[in-house]
Amino acid sequence: MDKKLLFLCIPFILGACAASTPEPTPLPTPVPSPTPAAWDREGWKIVWHDEFDGPELDRTNWNFDIGGNGWGNAEWQAYTDQPENIRVKEGMLVIEAREDPTLPAGRPYSSARIKTQGLHAWQYGRIEARMKLPYGQGIWPAFWMLGANNRGWPASGEIDILEHIGREPDKIYATVHAPGYSGGEGVGTNLAVPAGTLYDDFHVYAIEWEENEIRWYFDDQEYFKLTPADVPAEWIFDHEFFIILNVAVGGRWPGYPDSTTVFPQFLTVDYVRVYQRPH
Repeated sequence: MDKKLLFLCIPFILGACAASTPEPTPLPTPVPSPTPAAWDREGWKIVWHDEFDGPELDRTNWNFDIGGNGWGNAEWQAYTDQPENIRVKEGMLVIEAREDPTLPAGRPYSSARIKTQGLHAWQYGRIEARMKLPYGQGIWPAFWMLGANNRGWPASGEIDILEHIGREPDKIYATVHAPGYSGGEGVGTNLAVPAGTLYDDFHVYAIEWEENEIRWYFDDQEYFKLTPADVPAEWIFDHEFFIILNVAVGGRWPGYPDSTTVFPQFLTVDYVRVYQRPH
C-alpha cells in the first residue's frame, strides 16, 4: 500500500524581521511495489496471486457460494456475499462468521465462502496462503481445492490444504478425498503446534502438488506427503483443481458452538499465491 506524506510549510514572521521560508523537506524516494517475479521461489515460478490490496474483492479472481443448506455436513451457517461477512480491508481479506438473527430458523450464523471456480484452475503447483485463523468451539476455517472436471464429489477429488476445528485449538489437518477414501475415510494427518500459534499470528499454509505426489507445509516446513501408494483406491489428483476459502460454523465433524464460543470470528488472509514449475 502506498503511503503519501503531506508536508505543510508555514512561514513564521517574528516582529518586524521576516524569516526566510525554509526549503521543503524532500519527499522520500518512492519504493516500487514488488513485481510478482520477486515472489518466485527456488524451483517455482509464480503464475497467479491475489494480494487483496484493492478496495474490494477482485471478482475476476473469485466467485461466491451462497446459501445455507448445511453444505453436506449439517453446518449451521448461511454463506453470503455481504460486507458484514466478507471484505477487503487494509490489504487483507476478512471473512467474518457472525451471529445473525435475520436468518431462517436453523441457520443462526452467517459467513462467507469464495472460490476460483470458473475463473482459475491449475494442474499441479505450489498453492499457498498466509492467514490468521479464527478460534472457538464449532468454528471451522478451511483452505482447500476441488476438482474442476465437474464429476461431482468425491469423483472430482478434494485436496484440503488446511482445515482447523475449534475444539482442537492447536491442530491443523491435511487430507485428500476421492472415491474409495472420502468423508470420514479421507486420507490425511494432523499437525500439533504450540498453544495460541494459529490465532495469535499469521502463518503460511501450503501444498506442493506434483505428478503422483502431494506435500503439505506449515511455514515452509514439510509435515506430510502422499503418493498413489498411500491411498486405498485410485489416485485421481491428475487434473485441474480450483481454490476455496471459507469459514463454516458447526457440522458433524467440528461440533457446534456452545457457551464458550465467541462471535464474531475472523479468518484474515494476507495473500493467496500459486506457483508452477518453469517449463
